[in-house]
Amino acid sequence: MELNTIFFIGPQGSGKGTQAKILAGKLDFFYWEMGGILRQVAQENTELGSRVKSLVDSGVLLSDEQLYEVVDSRLSQIPADKGVIFDGIPRRIGQAEHLMDFLKKQGRTYFTTLFVNLPKEESLSRLLKRAKIEKRADDTKEKIEFRLQQYEKDTLPVLDYMMKETSYMEIDGSPAVEEVTKEIDRLLEIA
Repeated sequence: MELNTIFFIGPQGSGKGTQAKILAGKLDFFYWEMGGILRQVAQENTELGSRVKSLVDSGVLLSDEQLYEVVDSRLSQIPADKGVIFDGIPRRIGQAEHLMDFLKKQGRTYFTTLFVNLPKEESLSRLLKRAKIEKRADDTKEKIEFRLQQYEKDTLPVLDYMMKETSYMEIDGSPAVEEVTKEIDRLLEIA
């Protein structure tokens, strides 16, 4: 299977980030973790940085226009022949369209979506455990529930778009990390 650009989509806590990192390491792809990139930008002493910091700290997703500003500047720094794995974007239809247009203009042609599915209750449980361990300001129970509601409203409709535009595969995020990794390798035909 040709692999060049891979999108990991799933609810927060589904393990998509863990799986995306494992796969990026295995394939030597650039790992684009939207949350991490936004946290980097939020640390920068710029006008964009302070706007992003305010939104990230309050647990609110950026508007599409704010996100495009970050995405376009950072994505243009990655060579088109370097494989890339996206984690945490696209979250809305407009983002999916913008990202696909940008990537196609870069000359990318092979797009794969891995949807890591996990029930809402399990997502909440995993995120609350993570919040205790990592002590992240954006991981209170209320903020997590708000993000999961936003995910259901905004991100689930993106799946229909990705099914049409990419090679689409669904994975159960409930089993242990190793089992999910094996299933991804099998689906992507990675030895």
